[in-house]
Amino acid sequence: MAGLAAVTEPDIAGTFMRDGVALNYRLSGQGPRPLVLIHGVGSYQEAWDGVIARLSDRFRMLSFDLRGHGHSEHVRGRYEIDDFTGDVLGLADHVGFASFDLAGFSLGGLIAQRLALTHPERLRRLVLLSTVSGRTPEERERVLARLAALKAGDRGSHYDASLSRWLTEEFQERNPELIAELRRRNAENDPDCYAAAYRVLAETDFGGLIDQIRLPTLIATGEHDQGSNPRMSRFMHERIAGSRLHILPGLRHSLLNEAPDRVAALMDEFLTEDMA
Repeated sequence: MAGLAAVTEPDIAGTFMRDGVALNYRLSGQGPRPLVLIHGVGSYQEAWDGVIARLSDRFRMLSFDLRGHGHSEHVRGRYEIDDFTGDVLGLADHVGFASFDLAGFSLGGLIAQRLALTHPERLRRLVLLSTVSGRTPEERERVLARLAALKAGDRGSHYDASLSRWLTEEFQERNPELIAELRRRNAENDPDCYAAAYRVLAETDFGGLIDQIRLPTLIATGEHDQGSNPRMSRFMHERIAGSRLHILPGLRHSLLNEAPDRVAALMDEFLTEDMA
């Protein structure tokens, strides 16, 4: 007698209202383990698509557009880190993730750190990609200068400089269509929402608290990432007991675009090692 076919979960796209804010989300993958993915400033849930495609048989993944981004509501005004953490928990509750693995990229990594510090009971394992902690005074000055330029309306040069910080020239030359798409999506960003989210990135730093994280943690960044540099990743690694560190050779900030295969492989190994 033939065995029963495996039950597969369909992809689901939807909108969830939290405190009057519409959040655009998607559930993807056929695996048994819940995983929440948080993107960075000025990005959108599709930034995780390369990773999702490579992990779809192992995880049930929740990705979403941060408030002010993508197809989520473009809420103007001042954002706080706990606006974002509340959105994550609300979405997780909505889709039935009582506990879950959590991966955050850049600003998403700061949101993930905050959740690990305030709601560790909800999290299983933590992945911090290209994120910041323990900025030096000089590093704080540089990011605050970029924030000031944004507030002054200097969006074009900010984004041009960001591309050179995010992606290697070789990758940009090989992928002109992707670069054009990134520029197009950036042009669609609401400037006030972008600046509000960037302020959270620029002014938030959990370096003095990072040693209180007790979750199994994977930390990774690019060898040549300037904003979320290897020194910061080593700082986190030294303070989060039992954490694992990977500095990815030759890469800059945007690991999700330039190296989704390497990121997915690291996440798969780390998150599933106890599932054999």
